[in-house]
Amino acid sequence: MKSLFLKEITTFFGSLIGYLVLSLFLLALGLIVWVFPESSVLEYGFADLESLFVYTPYVFTFLIPAVAMRSLAEEKKSGTWELLMTSPLSVTQIILAKYLAILVVVFLALLPTLGYAYTLSVLGDPPGNLDWAGFFGSWLGLLMIGATFASVGLFSSSLTSQQVVAFVLGVFLCFVLYFGFSALADLVPWDWSRGVEELSLSYHYTSLGRGVIDSRDVFFLLGMVWVFLGSAVLVLKKK
Repeated sequence: MKSLFLKEITTFFGSLIGYLVLSLFLLALGLIVWVFPESSVLEYGFADLESLFVYTPYVFTFLIPAVAMRSLAEEKKSGTWELLMTSPLSVTQIILAKYLAILVVVFLALLPTLGYAYTLSVLGDPPGNLDWAGFFGSWLGLLMIGATFASVGLFSSSLTSQQVVAFVLGVFLCFVLYFGFSALADLVPWDWSRGVEELSLSYHYTSLGRGVIDSRDVFFLLGMVWVFLGSAVLVLKKK
């Protein structure tokens, strides 16, 4: 399992595409947080990184399915999936190794954003005037949203041998899970709206962003990861 995990990491960073994906992600966030007037923290007037946490899930909706799309689809298309199945690893171990590799990429993508908080803290008046509890709560929420999207992307990749199809399906599922239920909550009767909204990833992500780590939000997001990883295992075992 360790060798497969390292192979996935090496494959991603062994090509120009891996560095290009991370560079585009950081460039997009940098422009949103520091340059674009509508979202720049320099124009906001407060030591707050709300724009980072509001717009990053939008970028994740496309970034993470792009990272995950080749994980299983490429194995099936190139014929190496049969070789994996003859290895001592079980399907569950294969899925976990590939999932952990995607998580490492997500973590590395988010790691430079910690520098944004330090920079804003230094620029604050007085210096250090930053809601650190809210920041780390939101940052943890971003990491968990990324973990959930990674499981969705891996599940999408398990359904097909075409990377483009896996990418489109992953983007669609991530969009529905994050934005769809919140939009649906506005359309259903009032007594149902709260229950529908709680099915949305954005609801639990916003809750974590308040700086108070609620176990219900954590367990919900971890449960979503378990559902999609388990579904990927079932799909591959059935095939």
